[in-house]
Amino acid sequence: MDIVKVRNVIIGKGRPKICVPIVSSSAEEILQDAGNFCRLGADLAEWRADWYEDVSDISKVLDTAGKLREILGEFPLLFTFRTSKEGGERSLGTEEYVALNRAVAASGFVDLLDVELFTGDQEVASLISYAHECQVRVIVSSHDFRKTPSRETILGRLKKMQDLGADIPKIAVMPQVKGDVLALLSATLEMSEQYAKGPIITMSMSGAGVVSRLAGETFGSAVTYGAAKKRSAPGQVAVEDLVRVLDVIHESQENG
Repeated sequence: MDIVKVRNVIIGKGRPKICVPIVSSSAEEILQDAGNFCRLGADLAEWRADWYEDVSDISKVLDTAGKLREILGEFPLLFTFRTSKEGGERSLGTEEYVALNRAVAASGFVDLLDVELFTGDQEVASLISYAHECQVRVIVSSHDFRKTPSRETILGRLKKMQDLGADIPKIAVMPQVKGDVLALLSATLEMSEQYAKGPIITMSMSGAGVVSRLAGETFGSAVTYGAAKKRSAPGQVAVEDLVRVLDVIHESQENG
C-alpha cells in the first residue's frame, strides 16, 4: 500500500497522524491558534474555513492562508470548507465551493484539500486533477451526522472516493447503537486490507465512537482528529490525550 508524504509527515505508516482543526472565526484568532500548534504534539493542522467570517471573500481567504503558511513553516496544512449539509458552519453553492478550493489549491499555501464526495462526481474528479497539478494532495470525504450507514455502504463510498482519484478517502459517521461502531471498524479493516491503494481515514463520532479515534493503527485508519481549544466534531479527544494513548498503542503493537 502506498503512503502519502506531506512535507515531513508520512501518512499511512506507523502511528496514526494527529490532525488538529482551527475553528476560529477571525483572522487574528486563526493565526493565534496556528502559533500554538507546534507545541501540541500534533502532525497536521486543518483550517476549517467554514468558520472564517470572511470566507466569502477569496482574496481574504488567500491572504489568511498565506499568513498561516508563514506561521506554520514546514507544518502541513489541510484546507477544509465543511458544508452545512455535512456538519459544517455554512453552505456554499457548488460553483462557489469549487472556485474557492481551486483558488486555494493554486495559491501554494496549503498541502492538502478536503473535498466532499457528494459535491458531484465530475466536480470532485476535476478538483482532484487540478489540485494534483498544483502539487496538492486531496482527501475526499463523506460525513453522516445522523446515522451510520451499512457496512457495505461505508465500503462502497471509500472505494468510490479512491476510484475518483482521492489520495486519502475519509468517512465519518454517527453511531446510534454500539454495533454501529463495530460496523465502521469492520469496514475500515476490510478496506485497508483488501482494497485500499493508500491510506484511509475513518471515524465513528460522539462518545460511543471514541474508540474508533484511538484504534486506527489496529484497524487501518491513518489519521485521527483531535481538539485543541474547540471541537469541530462530536467525540474529538484532546490532543494531549491522543498523543499519550496513540503512543501506548503503537509501542505495544511494535513490540508484539
